This record gives sequence, structure tokens and C-alpha cells, in this order.
Amino acid sequence: MAFVKIWIHFVWTTKKRQAFITKRIKTKLINHIKENAVKKEIFIDSIDGGKEHLHVLISLGAKQSVSEVAGLLKGESSHWINKEKMIKGKFEWQDEYFAVSVSESAKQKVRKYIRNQKEHHRTRTFSEEYDEFMRKYGFAK
Repeated sequence: MAFVKIWIHFVWTTKKRQAFITKRIKTKLINHIKENAVKKEIFIDSIDGGKEHLHVLISLGAKQSVSEVAGLLKGESSHWINKEKMIKGKFEWQDEYFAVSVSESAKQKVRKYIRNQKEHHRTRTFSEEYDEFMRKYGFAK
């Protein structure tokens, strides 16, 4: 048996950063993603977000990759939103996503950050947050 603990902080957005994740949809969407993750043996520690994005803290399994997990969660959830007709028109997640590793010692800080999204976005837009992540982690944009 492999003993693996690799924490990943994911962030992904709606196509064109459209504000589709309303209060009415958000709780249902998060619960659905959690349920789907359990079925796919994806361990979600924390999940929350804003009107156009989600943050997810995941512990990767021994046979899982970052791209596989992102694809499974994003693909299935967009399919579900469309099947349930939760918005007018077609729902899509943007192809790109943000993913960084999180050390065991930083896990609590990231968990708190994710769980405080509502408060966090009272003072800063998602675009500002995204730009800060890109600079902080050295991603060229």
C-alpha cells in the first residue's frame, strides 16, 4: 500500500469569468462536486468560491494526477449544471486552471483562506486575487 499525502490548491473559473455561480446555485454545486469526488475517490478537504470561480483543496491519491482530478471535477460538474438546466444557456468552466502544491504546515492557512471566500471578496475582486496568485507563484501570464 502506498502512503501519499500531496495537497493541491486548485482554482478554476467559469468561461469568460461570467458570474454564473449565484447563491441559488453555489450550495448545490459544491455539494454535487463533493458527492462526485467521493464516487471518484478524490479527497476534497475544502471547497468554496465566488460568483465566477472555485477554490478547492485536495489531497491527491497515489494514482491521481493534477490534470486528471481537475478534468474529472470540472467536466462532470459542468455537465451536471447543464443537465439540470441550472442556468440559461450553456455553462462551461474555463480550460485553464491554477494548481499549486501546499505543504502540510501551510494546509490550515489555505483551508482558512478557502473557507473565508465570501469575506475575502468583499475587499478584492477575483481578477485581483488571480493576478496576485500568478505573481506570487511565478507563473508568466
